[in-house]
Order: sequence, then C-alpha cells, then structure tokens
Amino acid sequence: MKPRSIVFDLFGDYVRYRGGAARLRTLSTLMDCFGVGDSTVRVVLARLRKEGWFDVRREGRETLYALNTRSLQLLDEGRSRIFDRAPSDWDRHWYMVIYSVPETERGVRDRIRKELAWLGFGPLAPSTYVAPHDRIRQVREKFADEPAVRLDTLRCQSGGLPVDREMAARCWDLAALNEDYRELLRTYRVRMPSYRAGHLSPEEALVERMRLTYDYRKFPFRDPDLPTELLPAGWVGHEAHEMFMEAHDLLGPSAESFYDEVAGTRPVAQP
Repeated sequence: MKPRSIVFDLFGDYVRYRGGAARLRTLSTLMDCFGVGDSTVRVVLARLRKEGWFDVRREGRETLYALNTRSLQLLDEGRSRIFDRAPSDWDRHWYMVIYSVPETERGVRDRIRKELAWLGFGPLAPSTYVAPHDRIRQVREKFADEPAVRLDTLRCQSGGLPVDREMAARCWDLAALNEDYRELLRTYRVRMPSYRAGHLSPEEALVERMRLTYDYRKFPFRDPDLPTELLPAGWVGHEAHEMFMEAHDLLGPSAESFYDEVAGTRPVAQP
C-alpha cells in the first residue's frame, strides 16, 4: 500500500466523519500500523499540502491536517464510484466524448484519458470515448478551466444490441477484468467467516478494511459498470462488489473504534 493512498483512505473513511481534521501524531500512529515511518508520513503530508489537498493549522503544539473543498470533492467522487452502482435499466443510448488537445499539451491529454476512465468511459477510437451512462456533465465540469481542451459530446445509438456488445468488447478488456474480480473473490471470500464472527482486533480490523479498500479501489478505473445486456457470460463483478460492501460494513465498527481510540474522537452521522 502506498503511503499517499493510506492517507486519503484514512481521511475518506474516518477523518471526514470526525470533524474533517486529524493531528499529525494521530496520522503517524495509524500509518505505523502499515509499516510507514514517521519521517515518511511527514514527507507525504507536506507534499499533499503543497499540492493543495489539505489545509494546515496549529492547536497549541499540535499540527492538524484538515480537508478543504478540493479534497472533499475528490473523496465524494471516489466514494460514489467505489460504493455506488449505476441503475440496471439501460435505454440503449451511448454518451460520446470527442476531445481535441494541442500536441504541446501531452500532460493534459493524459489527464483527460485518466478522468474519462474514472468516469466510466472507454476508448472507442483515438480521442473518442463512450459510456453507457450519462456523465457528460461531470466531464465538462472537470475541464471547464482548461482552455486548451475542446470537447464535443453526443448522445447516440448503435445499429442494435450485437453492435452494442461489440463496442463494449472493443472499449474494455472485460475478460481480464472478470478474472481480476475472480482473484479478489478468491482472496477475500475465505476471510469472510472471520469478519462475520468478529475475530479481528480493532487494529487488525482497521488494517484489513483499508487493505480491502485499497485492493478494490482500482476496479472503478477499469469497470464502466456496464448494463447487464453488455456483460459477458459468467460475469462476477456484481458478486465482488457485494462481497466488498459486506466486508467493509462488517469491519467498520471495530475499525472505527480503533481510530477513535487513537485519535480521541467521536464519529458523526455519515451520509
């Protein structure tokens, strides 16, 4: 697990529901559970602050790292993509994004591709991405302040369901994705009885819950949450998502109690 990811997961699952700020010593203690030393914690947090993800304030001798508008938006988007599923009904429409970026703006072009993948779009052709769900507004909002980016967006239909399936197969490597879902199920299914029985200590529950989230969070970049009509036979993505949700919930109370013990906090209502 990368220290940067651990920080965001701590803020996403715990800190944001406990006032939105955490002491440096609290973060250091928690990250030590993952073998991340104090010096590394300080370097990572300093970089994240410099990048604008956190605000810093002092309370006596304590340094607190606090979420701001930018980081809260990132956590909201991430939580939605990881935890929420798109409606199962599909109206057979595709949403297309055609982008144009000057050759001198390669960094912007790479960011467009990553953002489109995160929002569930797949590459149908060079500079042309499609998705079965309407996330055009989110795409436009992402690049509203990028004058170098031109976006053309369309709502369209293919010639029929066979064409739709062929398009899906071209845009996403569903066979490889399905096999990775199977591997996730093989890894965590054997642990579910222990989760259900509450055999893990509070510290173990927090570590296990964060490892689970770390392993699962890569899938929204690759899985567009396709309608049932477009999925291959033997698809296990839905089963993997249900297992993830159950495990995350089972580990939650014990993991949260450990966080509160370390941080000296109390949770507030979650959405």
